[in-house]
Amino acid sequence: MKTEKELNNDILEITMNIKKNYPELTTYLKEMPETIPDTKNPEVTIKILQEYYDSLNAILEKYSDTHENN
Repeated sequence: MKTEKELNNDILEITMNIKKNYPELTTYLKEMPETIPDTKNPEVTIKILQEYYDSLNAILEKYSDTHENN
């Protein structure tokens, strides 16, 4: 299992890839439920970070399979 630091690095890397190569997807980054906590003081866990990374990766893979990289 990855550490919190590793997951944060992975999330940063995939987010930068999306912003650089697929800027049209940045709209979806703001709408993802994982980024909107439903409590005042949300606890960030490794599980939450992994789920967020997985959702970013799924969006990127699905989109990149159907669209050319400009």
